[in-house]
Amino acid sequence: MTQMQIQKRPLLTRPEQFQGVPAFIAEILARRGVQSEQELELKLKHLLPPALKGLETAVELIDQAIDQQKQIVIVGDYDADGATSTALMVLVLQEMGAKVEYLVPDRFKYGYGLTPAIAELAQHSYQPDLLITVDNGISSHAGVETAQALGMQVIITDHHLTTKPTPVAEAVVNPNQLGCDFPSKALAGVGVAFYVLARLASSRTQQGKSSAKVTQYLDLVALGTYADVATLDYNNRILIDAGLKRIQQQQCRAGILALLDIAGRDPASLRAQDLGFVVGPRINAAGRMESMRIGIECLLAADMATAYPLAQQLNQLNIERRQVENEMKQQAMQALQHIQLETTHLPAALVMFDEQWHQGVIGIVAGRLKEQFHRPSLVFAPDEDGVHIKGSARSIEGIHIRDTIEQVAEQYPHLVSHFGGHAAAAGLTLKKEHFETFKSVFTQSIAEMDEDLFQATLWTDGELTDADLHLGTLDWIEQLGPWGQKFPLPQFEGRFKVIDYRWLKEQHLKLKLAVGPHSVDAIAFNAKDRFEFDPMLGHVDLVYTLERNVFNGNTSLQLQIAYLKQ
Repeated sequence: MTQMQIQKRPLLTRPEQFQGVPAFIAEILARRGVQSEQELELKLKHLLPPALKGLETAVELIDQAIDQQKQIVIVGDYDADGATSTALMVLVLQEMGAKVEYLVPDRFKYGYGLTPAIAELAQHSYQPDLLITVDNGISSHAGVETAQALGMQVIITDHHLTTKPTPVAEAVVNPNQLGCDFPSKALAGVGVAFYVLARLASSRTQQGKSSAKVTQYLDLVALGTYADVATLDYNNRILIDAGLKRIQQQQCRAGILALLDIAGRDPASLRAQDLGFVVGPRINAAGRMESMRIGIECLLAADMATAYPLAQQLNQLNIERRQVENEMKQQAMQALQHIQLETTHLPAALVMFDEQWHQGVIGIVAGRLKEQFHRPSLVFAPDEDGVHIKGSARSIEGIHIRDTIEQVAEQYPHLVSHFGGHAAAAGLTLKKEHFETFKSVFTQSIAEMDEDLFQATLWTDGELTDADLHLGTLDWIEQLGPWGQKFPLPQFEGRFKVIDYRWLKEQHLKLKLAVGPHSVDAIAFNAKDRFEFDPMLGHVDLVYTLERNVFNGNTSLQLQIAYLKQ
C-alpha cells in the first residue's frame, strides 16, 4: 500500500451562498466548485444549447439521407461509450425512418477507430452513402479518405482530444476539436451523439417530417457517460440524472433491466455509481473478450425475451474477463516483486509487457496497478500480427498521459506507431522490437516531472460530528448526486474508538465503532492486503464514505472504509 497523505479539499467557491442546506453540505458543494444554487437543479431545460462546431452541417446531411432513403452506416467503438452511442444512433434514426446499419471494429482484428480497413468493410457489407462515426474518428485521416474514395460522405462525431487539424470529413462534431466554442469539453461520445440527434429531431419536427423524442433514450446517454468516466460537470450531471431517473422508473431499454436483474440489483434504488460498476463492465466485457455486437444487440433489444439471453451472455463474458484480469494482475505483481515494492525503489512509471497477456483487459490491469502504486502504468499485450504490441495507459492526477506519449512520439518518431486518448487514460501501438527503448524513454520523461506528483493524496471533506453520523446525512448526499469523476462522492475522516471487530472470509474487516452514546458499523473490503490492523490498539483513524446497510428489513448507517491507519 502506498503511503497516503490525507488532506482536506480546498474550498473553490463560497459555502455561504448555499442557503437551506446543512453547513457541512454547503461546504461539500463549495469544495467541488459548484457556482450557484441553480447548479443543484438538474433539469433538462438547463442543458447547454447545441452550439457545437460542425453540428448544423451534420444535421443537414443526416436529414437529407433520411429523406432520400440513403444507406447510413454507424461505425462505433468497442467500449460502453461506443456501444451506447451506436445503439442511440441506430434507435433514433430508425424511429425517424432512416435506412441504418452499424459496424463495430473487432478490437483484435482492426484496432481502434475508422481505419481504411473498416471503410472497406463498410463498403463491402452495406454499400453506404453516408458513414457516421460515434466515439471515434477524430484522428482517422486515412480512414476518412478511403471512405470518401469509395463514394461515401463521412460525418465524425467524437469527444477524444486532438492537437492536430481534423480529418477532411463532410462534418466533424467534437467539443474538443480546434475552434469549437462549446463550453463543456466533458461530453462523452454518447453525449455528442445525443446533441446531434436532439438537434436533428427538433429540425425535423419544425419541418413537419417524421421525427423522434430523443429524451426517451437518456438511459443510454447516462450509462455511456458514466461508464466512460467522463467529468461530471453541470451539463453531464443533468444528462446522467435524467437517464438514471428513467432507469429507476423502468422506462429504459430492456437490455439495461435484464443486466440489472442478472446482477441482482433493484432498478428503483440504483445510484449513478452502479452504472459504472454494475452495468458498464458487463457491456464492456463484450468488446474486451469477444465482439461488442452482443453488447449493442442487448441495448437494441425491443423486449425482455430478446434482451435476457444476450444479458446472460454478457454476464458470462464478464466473469471470464475477471478471471483473465486477476491472472494478469498476479503475473504483473510477480514481475514487480523484483523491483522492490517499497516506494523508494519503484520506477517513475510502470511499463509492462507479456507475450501471454490479453488485449481486452490491459486497460483494467493498468488501472489497478496505478491505484495500488500511484504511478502512471502502461500495460502491453501482443497484437494479432506478431510484429506490434498494443498498450493501455492509466495515469495519476497531474500527469497528462496522452500528451506525455505524444511528446515521446514527436521526439522519437520511430517508437510509437499510433496513440490517442485523454489526460487520465490513453491507448498506443508500437513495434515489439521497440518495447525496451520505449519503456526507458517513457519512464525517463515521467521521472523528470515534479516528484510531489508521486505522493498519493487522499482528499476528504473533513470530519463529521457525532451528531451528523446518521441516515439523514446520507439522504442529503444522495439527493445531491450523481457523484463521480471530478465531482467525487463525499468522503470524511475521523478518529474512532473500536468497540468490536471481526474478519469476514479472512479478507474483509468489519468494525463496530463508538459514536457518542451509540455505535456504528464500518467495513473495509480486502483489508487483509491493504491495511495493518491491530485490535490491541483501541482506536483507528479512518477515511470513509457513508452507505446504507439493509439487513433483515432494517436499514442502518454503515461506514465504508477507504483508508485505515492506527
